[in-house]
Amino acid sequence: MKAQLNLLQSKLPGMRTAKDILQQKGAQFNFIKFDKTVLEAIGLMKTENISYLIVLDKNDKYMGVFSERDYTHKVILEGKQSANTKVSEIMATNLANASLDDSTSKLMLLINNSKARYLPVFDGNTFKGIITIHDLMREAMADYEKGKKNLDANEMEFLKNTC
Repeated sequence: MKAQLNLLQSKLPGMRTAKDILQQKGAQFNFIKFDKTVLEAIGLMKTENISYLIVLDKNDKYMGVFSERDYTHKVILEGKQSANTKVSEIMATNLANASLDDSTSKLMLLINNSKARYLPVFDGNTFKGIITIHDLMREAMADYEKGKKNLDANEMEFLKNTC
C-alpha cells in the first residue's frame, strides 16, 4: 500500500492535483459549527441542496464532516433525536487526509482504501477544503474524454497518412 502511494505521489505531466480540483470547485460555503443540532444541519443541507457540511470548532478550525450518511447511520438507525443531538456527536472525524500536491491517482487510492466519500485536504496543518468521491468521478470522466479525443485525433492522422 505504502509503495503504491509513493508511486502515485510522483506527479506525471498533465496530471491534476488536489490543489487543481479545489481551485476549480471554488470557495466552499458549506460550513456548520460543532455545537449546532443535527436538525439545524439537515435543514441547511436541504436549503443548499448539498450532501455534507464541514464542521468547524469555536475558532473556525476544521473538526470533521457531517453527511447524510452520518445522519441515517448515527441518528435515525440509533433512534436519536435530531433536535437534541449535536453535530459534533456524530460527525466523521477519522477520515483519510490529503495534501494539496497529491495527484488525482493518489486521491482515488486514498478515498477507495478508506471507503470514504469525503477527503479533507490540508496544506501542512491548514485545512484547504474537501474533495468528494463525485469530484474524483468527474476527474476520471474528464480524463476519459481527453484520452478519447486524443485517440480519435491519432486515428484520423493515421487514416490520413495511410489513404
